[in-house]
Amino acid sequence: MKIVFATNNLNKLKEVQALIPNHIKLISLKEIECFEDIPETQNTIEGNAIQKATYIKENYGYDCFADDTGLEVEALNGEPGVFSARYAGEQRNANDNMNKLLDALKDDSNRNAQFKTVIALNLNNQQHSFTGICKGEITKTKQGRQGFGYDPIFKPHGHEKTFAEMDLSIKNNIGHRGKAISQLVAFLNS
Repeated sequence: MKIVFATNNLNKLKEVQALIPNHIKLISLKEIECFEDIPETQNTIEGNAIQKATYIKENYGYDCFADDTGLEVEALNGEPGVFSARYAGEQRNANDNMNKLLDALKDDSNRNAQFKTVIALNLNNQQHSFTGICKGEITKTKQGRQGFGYDPIFKPHGHEKTFAEMDLSIKNNIGHRGKAISQLVAFLNS
């Protein structure tokens, strides 16, 4: 089986490829010659995932899946949420985003947060969605050099390390994206 994964994020592509069994071949946007920015103008994580998957199906004709992920911080009423990648501005800079978040929480004892990934799958003219959530807390400082995005300041519940300090295999096993992808794979295998 071949399926397009609608992302230009190479870190995300690498993470997902490690989770997909060998009999499912991921096709990148580059391989289908999609070089434009896919719109993400919805006001929910679910809406953005659906919008991206629909865009590829309508404009390129391929069965595909797309994901959107947000970090939802309890003390900030769910922010940055759908705006996680652009929290500190359109430049989409991970360090700027983390610094803004740490500053917003500097006087707050409630550090509870969750990562949420929603995958929208367009397959055989039907749409399906899968959601993965990983609960944890925001650390007071950046820790670790692996991963991407907010990984250096997110420590999942039950663990002493941030995502950025973990091996990718551990992060994939307990993380939000891994949970959503495992649901997707189970569906594709059924």
